[in-house]
Amino acid sequence: MDVERLLWRFDGRTRLLFQSLLSGVRGISRAVRLFHRQRRSDPDISLRACLDTLCMEEPHIVGDKLNLSLTPLVCLFPVAFKCGLLSFLHLIYPLVPGPCLIRLLDCLKQDPAQDPWIHVLLGQLCRDLALDDPLGGELYSAYCRNKLEQFCQRLGNADHSALSLGSAFGDLPPTRPPQEPVGEPDLQLHGKRRNEASEVAGSQSKKMRLDLPATQEDDGNKEALPSQAQDIVQETAAWTAGDVCMVDFREPQQSFPDGTSLVLPEHIRASVTGIKELLETTGEWVKDTDSVLQVLNECEPPQVELLCAELQLSEIPEQILPPLCSGLLSLCPDLSQCTATVLTRSLFFKKVLSLRDPASRSLLSAVTSFGRRYPRPACSALISPILQSGQMSAFNRVQAELLCRLIGDCLEPQYQLLIFGETLVLSWGEEVLSVVHTLLDSKLELTEELFSQFITHLRQQAPDFTKSMTFAKMVIGVLNKYPSRVSPHKHILSCCLASHETFLKKSLLAALKRIDPSS
Repeated sequence: MDVERLLWRFDGRTRLLFQSLLSGVRGISRAVRLFHRQRRSDPDISLRACLDTLCMEEPHIVGDKLNLSLTPLVCLFPVAFKCGLLSFLHLIYPLVPGPCLIRLLDCLKQDPAQDPWIHVLLGQLCRDLALDDPLGGELYSAYCRNKLEQFCQRLGNADHSALSLGSAFGDLPPTRPPQEPVGEPDLQLHGKRRNEASEVAGSQSKKMRLDLPATQEDDGNKEALPSQAQDIVQETAAWTAGDVCMVDFREPQQSFPDGTSLVLPEHIRASVTGIKELLETTGEWVKDTDSVLQVLNECEPPQVELLCAELQLSEIPEQILPPLCSGLLSLCPDLSQCTATVLTRSLFFKKVLSLRDPASRSLLSAVTSFGRRYPRPACSALISPILQSGQMSAFNRVQAELLCRLIGDCLEPQYQLLIFGETLVLSWGEEVLSVVHTLLDSKLELTEELFSQFITHLRQQAPDFTKSMTFAKMVIGVLNKYPSRVSPHKHILSCCLASHETFLKKSLLAALKRIDPSS
């Protein structure tokens, strides 16, 4: 199937990402930079819809006998694209919904035309997600590791002689004969060795040659050398035949359009002492907090990350949170969404994640006041990550109570819908059920499609809650608040409730029976 036709299944942002992934090894770094730029402009952006579309089954003609079969859409893309996609997801997997990513991996594992390179990349992502590694070994050979270590040592020595990539890797043992690319000539990601001879024989301007800075070079070039050397080592490893090395072009290593670096400027660093003194104040904050905290409006998001790390905001005592949040909320102009997202994560995520006892009054007042002013950061940096982390570890009752309080007190309907959609890709436990119940009690304006997804997920999860009162109360709420939506799904709900064992079963079946099928 034509790749261009496949790309039109996705929205404009996703098509831009995919077109970068179709352009070879360097396209992965461009896709990562593009994704982070998209997140800075819209912190709510998610790859969930993109991954769900890739996992959709598509009719596909197999073989010469024109047999029609259903194949996941991702399997219809070229091998090089699938390799680029997996490398891209490896670099940003903490930002991707875990269940969606696992589902995509399952689809690719079933691909009958699986390339060996894809098999290795799947193994790396399984390691990232703490899943069973199908490889059970290292992703690169000892020979490759030894060569890279030697090359890095030569880059760091005091000798001013020129170093070339050919000199470091020219004696690699051949692993397989070079293969001609099929279809896209630049898509060399999946283990096909580049024609090294053509690069060595090319013009001087096209050689990948690294010269150590001579004495007559300016200081700017000397400072730029480490990052250049690192990029070259990474790309060289990716081009090495027979060995896998994921090219790591993470966003923090990139420069931003306005030239912002990841080192705090002097005027921002000078404010660190004042903020620390403010945070160490035990009594009432009589100091003019606006002038001290105003520096946050002068920072770019990566600088805010560094500032939060320097101030150790995730470790400050909970009793400091209310006055600090009061100072942050009094800033004029308001904080940017990106800055508020970083602060939400730094101030609250670790504290909420570690809750084992009911939240203190200080934590509760601070998180609700900040979340009410900045609901989108509360969703993207706190509520959604806590829900997703509950799939990997224990999501307890006190955490669920805090999230329910946030959802009910701070979130407007459009943000509640976002969280509701998040719950439909999670495995439900009693605590997640309480969050779903809170969302449905707010009488969300659910579309027919979203309600159908909810019923499908409800049917899948129902066997685990035959004795759950929380499940029964949630279903009663659905029957009372959404009777017109329930009507087309009465048979499915009747089957779900047939095995229910709580004393509310009769009430549930009676309420279901009262719903008019024609409503």
